[in-house]
Formats: sequence, structure tokens, C-alpha cells
Amino acid sequence: MIIAQNISKHFGKIEALKNISFEIGKGEIVGFLGKNGAGKTTLMRILTSYLSPTSGKVLIAGRDVERNPLAIRRKIGYLPENPPLYLNMTVREYLKFAARLKDIPARETRARIDKVLDDCRLLYVQNRPIAHLSKGYKQRIGIAQAIIHEPEVLILDEPTSGLDPVQIQQVRKLIKDIEHKRTVLLSTHILSEIEQIARRILIINRGELIKDRPMEGLLKDEGAATLEEVFLKLNPPQAGRSDD
Repeated sequence: MIIAQNISKHFGKIEALKNISFEIGKGEIVGFLGKNGAGKTTLMRILTSYLSPTSGKVLIAGRDVERNPLAIRRKIGYLPENPPLYLNMTVREYLKFAARLKDIPARETRARIDKVLDDCRLLYVQNRPIAHLSKGYKQRIGIAQAIIHEPEVLILDEPTSGLDPVQIQQVRKLIKDIEHKRTVLLSTHILSEIEQIARRILIINRGELIKDRPMEGLLKDEGAATLEEVFLKLNPPQAGRSDD
């Protein structure tokens, strides 16, 4: 479903991504990990056609992302870390707008909106302006717009940022419920979350893909009991340096 072939990205003299390759099959839920500045967001933007690689190629469902960006965006649901919301709209108005952008037929729009409002627990606030809602609600609106067109591929960057524990459980269940139906690439700093959702892990460090393993195999390889132990082992803190 997703094929990345030798992806590199330069920003001037800075090499943000270095020859990254991997494949993700249909129905897989894959955790994507790395410290701040490792290149995660850059790679996700390339996968979603919002950024072009310096070299290499991405295929989504067999189609070249650079050559077919509009067609690819119809197949992908993307939640960036800070969802692009129109704060003056109500929740329902915004989702109707998102449905139009994603070419959902008019006869299906109301049903799709009702479904994502229910799935993302937004029915209670559907007629309220987005500007008046908490960060947690805004995050769920971002998830709703990412899934409203029932995409084949879902790319989520920090989907539970700002949510309370109950909301986090709801989002985890939502992601698990689409297992085997959609391909999901999930990036988050909450490693326990990845452990509960993902079956396979990609780890990036300074622009290089350093691990691509099933969860159980990765823990066994590194002699670790938790994903946090693995991550800290592969990304040891350096004295006097901050990666924030």
C-alpha cells in the first residue's frame, strides 16, 4: 500500500532524510518513532504529497505520489500535529467543507458527517464554533476530517495530543477498529500508546531509518521489556544537548 524508495530530502546544506526505504502493506498499523528533529514530520509530508523529496520515490496503492498528487490525497487521510482548522466555522460546517474538498458526493455528505461526529464523540458540540472548543475537541475534529472520506491510508501525527485519558482511550479504540481495513502510520511520543496499537515499528534517527521490525521481534532483539527501553537504548541522551 505504501512504498518508499530511497527517499532523501535536503534543506540547503541540511540533509533531513537519508536514503529511506520501506514498505507497508494493506491493513497494517505501523508506529513511527524518533526524537524531535529526527525527520518524522518531513517524511510524513512527503508521503502525503505536501512536500517533494530531493530524490527517491513514494508509491501509494501503486501510484507515484509526485505524479498523481490530487488522486493520492483522495486515498490518504492526514492529521498533522496541529490540525488546520477554520476557527470561525462550527464543527458541522467545517466537516461539510472538508467533505467538499475531498470530493464526497453531495448525496453522501450528511451521512458521512453524522458518522464521523459519532465516531469521534463530537455530536454534543457539532453546532458550536471551533474557536470556543478545547484543544482536545480540536484534535478530534482533526481526526474527523482525516477519516471523513474513508481513506485507504491514514497518517496520524500525534493524534492524542491534548486529550484527556478517556479521550485517549476513545481514539485508540477508533484506530484499532480500522485495523485490517486501512493502512495506518502513527507517530507519537507516547510510547505506551504505540505498544497498544501498532504491530510493527519504524524508528528514525537523524534522518536515517535505523529500525524496521515487528513489535515482538524488536523487543526480543534489544532484550527489552518495553518500547520505551528500546527507544532510550537506540537514542541515548547526550550530555549538554537538547533535542527539543
